[in-house]
Amino acid sequence: MEKFAKMIAAALGLKERSVEATLGLLADGCTIPFISRYRKERTGGLDEVQIARISEEGARLADLAKRKETIVKAITGQGKMTPELSRRIDDCWDAALLEDIYLPYKPKRRTKGGIARERGLEPLAAIIMLQRERNPEAAARRFVKGDVKDVGEAIKGAQDIIAENVSEDERARQTVRTAFRRTAVITAKVKASRSAAGDKSDQLVNSTTHNSSAGDLSTRDLSARPSSTENYDKYSDYFDCSEALNRCTSHRLLAMRRGEAEGVLRVSISPADDPTERLQRHYVRGSGECQRLVADAVADAYKRLLKPSIETEFAAMSKEKADDEAIRVFAANLRQLLLAAPLGQKRVMGIDPGFRTGCKVVCLDAKGTLLHHEAVFPHPPRADRAMASRRLAYMVTAYGIEAVAIGNGTASRETEAFVRQVFQQTPVYVVSEDGASVYSASKTAREEFPDEDVTVRGAVSIGRRLMDPLAELVKIDPKSIGVGQYQHDVDQAKLKRSLDMTVESCVNSVGVNLNTASAHLLAYVSGLGPALAKNIVDYRTANGPFASRRELLKVPRLGRAAFEQCAGFLRIPGAANPLDNTAVHPESYNIVEHMARDSRCTVAELIADSKRRADIDLSRYVSADAGMSTLTDIMAELDKPGRDPHGQAEEFAFSDDVHTPADLHEGMVLPGIVTNITNFGAFVDIGVHQDGLVHISQMADRYVSDPAQVVSLHQHVRVRVTGIDLKRNRISLSMRNIDD
Repeated sequence: MEKFAKMIAAALGLKERSVEATLGLLADGCTIPFISRYRKERTGGLDEVQIARISEEGARLADLAKRKETIVKAITGQGKMTPELSRRIDDCWDAALLEDIYLPYKPKRRTKGGIARERGLEPLAAIIMLQRERNPEAAARRFVKGDVKDVGEAIKGAQDIIAENVSEDERARQTVRTAFRRTAVITAKVKASRSAAGDKSDQLVNSTTHNSSAGDLSTRDLSARPSSTENYDKYSDYFDCSEALNRCTSHRLLAMRRGEAEGVLRVSISPADDPTERLQRHYVRGSGECQRLVADAVADAYKRLLKPSIETEFAAMSKEKADDEAIRVFAANLRQLLLAAPLGQKRVMGIDPGFRTGCKVVCLDAKGTLLHHEAVFPHPPRADRAMASRRLAYMVTAYGIEAVAIGNGTASRETEAFVRQVFQQTPVYVVSEDGASVYSASKTAREEFPDEDVTVRGAVSIGRRLMDPLAELVKIDPKSIGVGQYQHDVDQAKLKRSLDMTVESCVNSVGVNLNTASAHLLAYVSGLGPALAKNIVDYRTANGPFASRRELLKVPRLGRAAFEQCAGFLRIPGAANPLDNTAVHPESYNIVEHMARDSRCTVAELIADSKRRADIDLSRYVSADAGMSTLTDIMAELDKPGRDPHGQAEEFAFSDDVHTPADLHEGMVLPGIVTNITNFGAFVDIGVHQDGLVHISQMADRYVSDPAQVVSLHQHVRVRVTGIDLKRNRISLSMRNIDD
């Protein structure tokens, strides 16, 4: 652990002591939210992002250590381990270099060089490589026997051995790797397929090279895989595209790789600076026939072995980098979505709009319990607006509805306009319904509503999303929520880890009401998980609401270790001890009680009286277990006990003048809602059933490096229409100079 701490601290620019303490806490089973919130003295105040990086680096180094053990065992088993080789492996913590060291000893499939060795040509390869023989053909004649038919075949076999030796030489690999690192260019060209081009041949089609701002696929394209015919239009920006690999953005690289996977594009990576001559200078000494043979073997090694190998390495590295960026964007969007402002505990009508099948309407009480559901048909083909108006008006009165949530799918605009006519005094909100169909068909939904069909469950989800987005969205696989970029193309295991960590972070940063939270929400609380969450709900059902946090210790299988991890993130409004409804951890209750005694008041009075708190000298309460960081956090929490950090939901209305893309014209300024943020811009819903793109260059009257610096998910914005491509379903928008 000490060695790992030193390497991680150097790599991340952190204090070694903080890293070592963090690794120790993680090894003890502490969660990232718990460490960042309640162990600041141990870590030196590291935040969740830094602790997560330490955890990732620690896991990477641990995996590398296991790989080194495997390599040592393999080389030792061959009887080829030397003290020098052992030292090099022990000192190596670079995965690529480690594989270079192992490559000459790695079991291989049958190669040209291997076949030549089997034919006894390795001594000839050594002779040629020494480059002292003036007549290599004469030397080669001694090896013409058995499977070696003539001198030419002998020399060719020797060159195959030399090429393979060069390809396994660390110096050669580093030379090629350096060339790729400095000047690698990624190139994409279209492959004409029979299905899209009507030509069975696999020919290249020439097209105009596009610049790096092109090829930003629409929001619908970010997760869906199109048919083969659609592919050719979708990837037209990459038909003949070439750019420096280190300047290729995440979304462009992932688009090329998806096009390659779907058989539309050929993608390759090559160094602009061919390293063949540089390699030859490493191995060729002087001039002569042997030198020519070695030079040819080195050129063959680069073209046939080294370049494909390093290209594969850089393809994987660039893909991993692009994945990381796409996952970062996805996680940032998910965080914003989960922490969106809730309406709160109000009676809500949820509407899943539709034309032919009608609008599915549900009425929910302040806790999200389903009270009533039915379907109304205000739109064609039935268009029974009078009956729909009467039924909606009745439901609002009968169930005390305080707000209406309408899904943003098919018939959303029409339903919103109709509902606003019926309820001029009741707030109406348009809610994203991404993932609602996934929830409605899930096991979770079936358990919640075993007697209702998927349409009712979907409408309930829409209504609950308005009331509390976090509590409702945790029931859905984050990948189904629709705020990701190329989410099906990135490393799925890494994506899941990142999204799960994001959900866990959001849940714990907000805190969870112990007496109302579902098992799905509780499962994300630090130290719990699905099994303990279910046990908590079962205990609550059998014994009634929890009266205190300490009562958690009565829950089956919830021991002191789990209690330590979860207690600070659970809230009990109205508890006898007011600290049970704060983020103050039970281990620190004695500190607050000590402060209250010194202030000659109760804990409740201390929380209610800001003047008393202002008079407290925190330095008097510093101890080995509670430093100034912990004390400052405690006082900050006493200033806002139980406060919801989300903010308040706001109403929004689209322009009455536009309903379809055909209603748009350039220069029109419209209200919109940000539906997705990528690293090349933001997609905005302007109410025409096709989101428009505000490219990053059109987001502000200044340079913007990250769209998230300017907008947030579900933010209400004003945009100008700058381009309309009805054929490709693309709408270009701008946020610059809107006031003009």
